[in-house]
Order: sequence, then C-alpha cells, then structure tokens
Amino acid sequence: MVLFRLQLATIACFGQITGTAPPIPGMFPNMFPLGTGQFGALPVMPVQAMTQQATRHARRVYVGGLPPIANEQSVATFFSQVMAAIGGNTAGPGDAVVNVYINHEKKFAFVEMRSVEEASNAMALDGIIFEGAPVKVRRPSDYNPSLAATLGPSQPNPNLNLAAVGLTPGSAGGLEGPDRIFVGGLPYYFTEAQIRELLESFGALRGFDLVKDRETGNSKGYAFCVYQDLSVTDIACAALNGIKMGDKTLTVRRANQGTNQPKPEQENVLLHAQQQIALQRLMLQPPPVVTKVVCLTQVVTVDELKDDDEYEDILEDIRMEAGKFGQLVNVVIPRPRPDGENAPGVGKVFLEYADTEGSSKARAGMNGRKFGGNHVVAVFFPENKFSQGEYDE
Repeated sequence: MVLFRLQLATIACFGQITGTAPPIPGMFPNMFPLGTGQFGALPVMPVQAMTQQATRHARRVYVGGLPPIANEQSVATFFSQVMAAIGGNTAGPGDAVVNVYINHEKKFAFVEMRSVEEASNAMALDGIIFEGAPVKVRRPSDYNPSLAATLGPSQPNPNLNLAAVGLTPGSAGGLEGPDRIFVGGLPYYFTEAQIRELLESFGALRGFDLVKDRETGNSKGYAFCVYQDLSVTDIACAALNGIKMGDKTLTVRRANQGTNQPKPEQENVLLHAQQQIALQRLMLQPPPVVTKVVCLTQVVTVDELKDDDEYEDILEDIRMEAGKFGQLVNVVIPRPRPDGENAPGVGKVFLEYADTEGSSKARAGMNGRKFGGNHVVAVFFPENKFSQGEYDE
C-alpha cells in the first residue's frame, strides 16, 4: 500500500491527473502496449494521424490563378464535385477534399485530398474552369516524388471521365498542356459545328470540347481546343481574342498560361487570319437561312481575274468542283471593270444550285478547304440579291 501511494505521488509531482498520461510524440500506440489498469491508458498519437502527417505532401495539390472571389468553402466544394464527376474518388463515399488553405494575396490555394491516389487524380484537372477562369493544378513545392511513389499512384487514372468537366484527355492529366486553348464568351446559341468552323479556319484540330451542362446538354459558353499544327496556337489566340460575336466578346488564350503575343514572323499570317475572322462572323450569327446560292470567299484574287485565260481556267475548275455536290445552275465570278475599278462582288464566287440540298452539301463540303493556299469560307447568299446582281452583301 505504501508503494502504491509512492507511485501515485510520483505521477502527481509531474502535474498529471490520475487516469491520464502525457502523449509520447513520434510513437505509435502499438510500440508500448498499455492496458487499461489502475492508471488508465496512455493517450498517444493515433496511427491515422501519423499516416496523414507523413503523406500530406503527396495528398496536397497546388491550385494557382484563383479569382478574387474564391474562398476555402467554394474551392473545397468545387473540387469535391469535379472529382466525383470525373470518377476520381477512390477513398469511398464522401468529399475528396478534406482541407483548403488559400493565399488571397497571391491567388493560390493548397487543396488537401483524402488519399494519395485522389491527389494524383486531381492533377488531371489542370486548366479546369473555376468561377469563369482556368486554374493551374500542380504539385506543391514540398512534393517528394521518390517518397510519394511508395505511398500510392503518382499519375492520374487514365480512365477518368475528363470530358464530363470539359477537359480533353491527353491535354491535361499532369502534363503542362501549353498549347491547349480556352475559348470563352461564346453565345449560347452557337452550335458545336459553327464553333469548329471558326476555329478550323486556322488549321485542323487535334482535339475540341464544347463544355455543356450535364443536365440540360446546353452549351455553357466556353470550349477548349488543341491544333494539330501547334505553331498556329498564338495566331489563333491573337486573331480571335476580343472579337464581338452577337452580344458577347470572345476571350481566347492558352488555357494554362497568360496571353502570348505572336512572333514578328507571324504578323502576316495574323493579318490574314484577322481578315478571315471578319468573314467567319457571317456564319456565326443565329442559324443562317438556307438558300440555293452559296458565296465563296478566299478563292480568287483581283490579279487572277484580270487575265482572260486565267479567268477561264478558274471558272472551269470551280464549275467542275462545285458540280460534285449537286445540279449546278450557274457560276458567277465578278471581275474588275476595264477601267481598273472593282465591280460589286469582286473576290467572291457565287454558286447557284437547282435545290437547297445541293447548296447545303456545297457549303459543308467547301467551307474550310484549301484553294490556292487559302482556306475557303462558304456561306449561303440571298437568292433575291443574287438574281438582281447585288453581290456586295
């Protein structure tokens, strides 16, 4: 009994209350198993807490470029929702995000996920639109690739449904994706085909995604694309950015970087591209009225039209090509006047078909094709104006 009182007094002198004991930092509870005897169990750091601390560097992602209105709750909710949408949750039901720290001054956040695998899946969200702006998703500076490789997958699952949130598989997924283009400010009535027509005036697309509402299927007013020829990326961005489309203004830039200016050697190409945009805007108004007349631009030059032999060759070539789409009634290619003055419609080619089926096939088949090094622009033309020779619409 004396020995028991001596032990109790010893514990009391260290400021402890009977039945509790100080934590033992850095030790797992199984290291010194203590039963619940006369003094109770000694509380130590749980295994789960130790594991969380050790894996935090691999469970966090850096999110940069946040808008000023972002806060911890909105960031956590957004990333939890998009992780669920792409099938990136691997730690069971519930939200993937467990903690968010935001630096409002520098507009970035650290988003902590439940698991290492979920953090790796989140890397596929690089370039996703948050509150109207694309954000960067990166590994934090304290990320240790060698150590992380022992904790779980270090790359996103290749089967993630990135299209569900408007991302193109292969253009993100942990890659920098510097040539992926964000196209914002699109009128909601623009169809996917119309937007592709506009973008493809600069070259063939390797990938394209018009982001749509998951429930209604309607356009959300922005899209992403990647060109096969990456050298036209800056040209397309510079030519399209700021263009008025209906009551909207396009915002076009690299998704993961600031606006890049075209190089000096690209200026001539840019000038030509801007001229094409003015013509493309005719197509990107509310759906056009289908007529039996198709107007082509970017096909002939004034100098070509001045030479009689060359003019006849061009007329024959176009007649043969246009005849492939339907019964061709007439081909009109206005020429400059003898005094050198341009007549109405010079630089345009008009194709009149027997029916709208032929004209529709011609418009779809010839728009965007290369002719003499230029990309052809094809639009329907009012039949009444064509019949009256009013070619300057």
